[in-house]
Amino acid sequence: MIDETVREIEEMHTQGSSVVAVKAAEALRDLTEREYPTVGEFLRSIERNSRALRRAKHSHAPLYTTQQRILDDVTDPKPASVEDAKERMVAAIDEVVTEIESSKEQAAAKAATLIDDGDVVLTHDNSSTVKATLDHAADAGTAFELYVTESRPRYLGRKTARKLADSTGVDVTLIVDGAVGHHMADCDRVLVGMNCIIDDVVYNRVGTYPIATTAAAEDVPVTVVGSSVKFIGGGFAFKNTFRAPSEVLLEPADGFDISNPGYDATPTTFLDTIVTEDAIIEF
Repeated sequence: MIDETVREIEEMHTQGSSVVAVKAAEALRDLTEREYPTVGEFLRSIERNSRALRRAKHSHAPLYTTQQRILDDVTDPKPASVEDAKERMVAAIDEVVTEIESSKEQAAAKAATLIDDGDVVLTHDNSSTVKATLDHAADAGTAFELYVTESRPRYLGRKTARKLADSTGVDVTLIVDGAVGHHMADCDRVLVGMNCIIDDVVYNRVGTYPIATTAAAEDVPVTVVGSSVKFIGGGFAFKNTFRAPSEVLLEPADGFDISNPGYDATPTTFLDTIVTEDAIIEF
């Protein structure tokens, strides 16, 4: 099962980092169904499989931190038996999954309070936490207009537009990425998710940085929403993912190269607020 999950995560180009972290955590449950003669062999199996899961998406910081947290909870202090180690791992997985899911909802509920009736909101990509935020706002009876970028080259924004299209009180318009500058002056807020935050830099789906700089030029506040697990301390160095050139151009590139980065970096100086389950942080 873990090998299958590794392959699935490697191919999950359209899923956010929280979804990937949960899937990887759940995959480790498979190890508790196996037999191990010694504690040492069980711990080595966890370490080996956890490394494989982390390598599947080296750009996803929450995947790294949640896997490391599970490993730490199992190994420190050293388990008295294999059964003890298995019980610790099940408890650690349950705690990580519950925390990620509940923190996303709590962060979304807080961020929804920043959307006022009649606002025009612009969003990018297909963040599950952003969608939850917009759902909370709509469910509270807040009526707003929503611009959604296509988020090329995989057109992830189309999923967001379709998801929100039937929401009561939400008027959705899908726009090409290059039209952000045209529509920004009409917006009251930009709302985006995040892959992670490291050293006052937000890493998110490519296209976030030019949106944030355009918003700054038009004096439109930018809000980033996500769970606190995405605030990363030491031990993780962000490494961008470069995806297949065929996503950009189907025919062969004749005499030129194609760059298709998955993420870009936005300094927090371009932000108005970051919202987590714990607080609304203002800049």
